[in-house]
Amino acid sequence: MLAQQTMGKARQAHPVDVHVGGRVRLRRVFLGYSQEKLANALGLTFQQIQKYERGANRISASKLYELSRILSVPVTYFFEGVESEGESGSAGGQETGAAAASTIHSSDPDFTNQRETLQLISSYYRIPDAKVRAEVLSLLKTLGRTTDS
Repeated sequence: MLAQQTMGKARQAHPVDVHVGGRVRLRRVFLGYSQEKLANALGLTFQQIQKYERGANRISASKLYELSRILSVPVTYFFEGVESEGESGSAGGQETGAAAASTIHSSDPDFTNQRETLQLISSYYRIPDAKVRAEVLSLLKTLGRTTDS
């Protein structure tokens, strides 16, 4: 019966799978790993990494554990922000389907998933001198001010 209900409908990614996949991508890009490099470390194809990052395929517990080791983060890293993002709009945060997907991603600014943003953050934290980092941040704030202030 369940197979009949899902036939003809494209499977929609679960919002938590999408969130976890996004966190994998964020960390991978932050570390400068290609999808192929990460795939090789996991014994997978880069296409599988693409599916994980989109949330199209769920990541098993064992793969999540391996990912945490390879990407040098605790397993909980992949779930950070899921509770607060999913809570708005329903009792106890128990949303499903499209409603939950739009809730989780409506609060994420588009710029946080852009490669340029991740490269900027990664480069910033690679500056070894804290005083230089502070100067770079000050410069960026100055350059980012709008003229209509």
